[in-house]
Amino acid sequence: MLDTLKIKLSIADRVYPLTIQPAQEEGLRKATQQINQMITRLEQSYSVKDKQDVLAMCALQLASQNQQKQIDDTNLNKTLQSRLSNLDDLLNNIAI
Repeated sequence: MLDTLKIKLSIADRVYPLTIQPAQEEGLRKATQQINQMITRLEQSYSVKDKQDVLAMCALQLASQNQQKQIDDTNLNKTLQSRLSNLDDLLNNIAI
């Protein structure tokens, strides 16, 4: 079994103990930092009294960004596939 690492992450003034693979640590710590920064920005921008509301807004923004990236990646893949198909057709016509 791979070695595991026990870490504690603090999100919105709450500590979450986790047991993770060492390779996951950097990503989790960066994600935690991103979430806490987003929480701070949202609290400064909106008069939100409930931490749950700020966390929900944060989750919505992150999920929206993820979905938009997937949509953009899909569109890019379709464009690239079309261009490669066109190039393949051109090369096949030259070879004939």
